[in-house]
Amino acid sequence: MLIIFVFLFLILSACASSQSKTTATDEKPQGMEVKSQECMVAGKVKNCAQCHSLSEEEASNILSIQGPKTIKILEINPSQVPGLWEVYFNFKGRRTIAYIDYSKKYFISGAIIDHEKKENVTTTRMQELSRIDVSRIPTEHALLIGSAAARHKVLVFDDPDCEYCKKLHGVMKKVIEQNPEIAFYIKLFPLPMHRQAYDKSVTIACENSLQLLEDNFSGKEIPIKKCTLTEVDDNIKLAGQLGITGTPTLVMPNGIVIPGYMEAEALIQKVLDNAQ
Repeated sequence: MLIIFVFLFLILSACASSQSKTTATDEKPQGMEVKSQECMVAGKVKNCAQCHSLSEEEASNILSIQGPKTIKILEINPSQVPGLWEVYFNFKGRRTIAYIDYSKKYFISGAIIDHEKKENVTTTRMQELSRIDVSRIPTEHALLIGSAAARHKVLVFDDPDCEYCKKLHGVMKKVIEQNPEIAFYIKLFPLPMHRQAYDKSVTIACENSLQLLEDNFSGKEIPIKKCTLTEVDDNIKLAGQLGITGTPTLVMPNGIVIPGYMEAEALIQKVLDNAQ
């Protein structure tokens, strides 16, 4: 009930704002500016861009609690909920979505749920907006689970000291048993919070050894080695460029990014749903 009141208030606020703007020639802010859904103005259906706009600068100022320089606006789009803008932005290396109402007085940080479809609209949009060009991710030095000839290739950013990576590793092995047309390419991506993960990752990458990673996951101590291979540093840099900040993170064949652990059946379905 509270959600209904909030959205009703936002929509009424937006309508009130639109009454003060009667032409399409009003001065518009500098920077990114996008159009919204159609709306009623003076009894006629018009594009809401004639009475509403949101620039990058405005969005940044509204969302920046610690100052505009902490926010980088990536995209602004009309939300699926009338009266709201969807703002996709980077905050301290993390990409996320927030919503700003047409009056530019309120913003909402949280998920929009389509209760009829039982779908988290915000999660779906995040996956669409964060889609990656898989050709940017080299697999030459990746650790392979499955066959290189498999039809569906999934890229996995993995940390040797990540508990959920350990659990997912077992799931991936189950997946290739159930569906040999799926293969996983592991990119070692040690997180700063795991102090020994970087040295372990370098050792595993230098040996290009899936067995060493599995030994590590099973609790065995692996001998630390160094080499001239820059694979791990390259992975860390690439993850930052792609907006990947946690492990495990899976990149589906079509570039959709899915973070976290899931069971084998769910993972197989995700791969097939996001096949190229």
